[in-house]
Amino acid sequence: MSTEAFLLKSKFPNADGYGEIKEKYHHVGGETGTAAAVLASLGCNLKIGGSHIGNVNRSIIRNYFADKEADISELVDEDFEGIVDYVLIDKDTRTCFGEWEKHFGREKPFYEPPCEESVKNAACCGIDPFFCCEKSIELCLRYNKAFATIDCDFDSVMNRYCSVNAVSHQYLEGHYPDKSFEELFKLYTDNTEGLVIFTCGGNDVIYGRKGQQPKRFKPYSVDVVSTLGAGDSFKAGTVYALYNKMSDDDTVRYACAVAGTACTRFPISDNPPKLPEIERLVREHV
Repeated sequence: MSTEAFLLKSKFPNADGYGEIKEKYHHVGGETGTAAAVLASLGCNLKIGGSHIGNVNRSIIRNYFADKEADISELVDEDFEGIVDYVLIDKDTRTCFGEWEKHFGREKPFYEPPCEESVKNAACCGIDPFFCCEKSIELCLRYNKAFATIDCDFDSVMNRYCSVNAVSHQYLEGHYPDKSFEELFKLYTDNTEGLVIFTCGGNDVIYGRKGQQPKRFKPYSVDVVSTLGAGDSFKAGTVYALYNKMSDDDTVRYACAVAGTACTRFPISDNPPKLPEIERLVREHV
């Protein structure tokens, strides 16, 4: 997909108010697009599958990845408008508008099933929980491939079989409003052998495994320009850590450093975090 992003000059306005636009871009977006941009910048060789490329996105996506170590041959062209979201961003928040219900309501899916050969040949996988997740997991289990994922329920197959699950506070608060993070951490870790990470914006990251007391990590202090794509960049950090077989502590440190660095620029795809920046941030705050 692509994103029409508008960086506001000041705080997001109240209803019936007015906000001045400081910068605006139309760029590669979405969980997969942003994470792929970051992973390519960190030196990873990628193969990307997922939703169809529509008319408005065709040149944006194909041109962006043309000079990167990213195989997009699985992304199918389709003669339809394409998936675009519209995001208004101030320093602390980003508010998204889109048409996902229209696309999920289509009789014919706008995405391809996962490619068995790609999973078979992968070192590890990153799976978004929105498209064909059961089939993706089935293939990962068949070929013994570790995978990282994001926002999903504690009793889902995604959580059960993942190696890393990064769950945002927005997801937890929206899906489990009556449960504390402590209760939820136990529910998530009891239902998986993988590493569970709760991200909480600028507040402490909570992480750990089944039977462990949760650990905490304070995210790095950075000069925030935009929070758009911070969660997607965090996910990219967990995939990078999984690929490099990092410890749980280092996984969280690197993912926080990737997300923190991403927050210092807008848009991320034009200047994604680079490995020396990430390593320097981790090194300076150990």
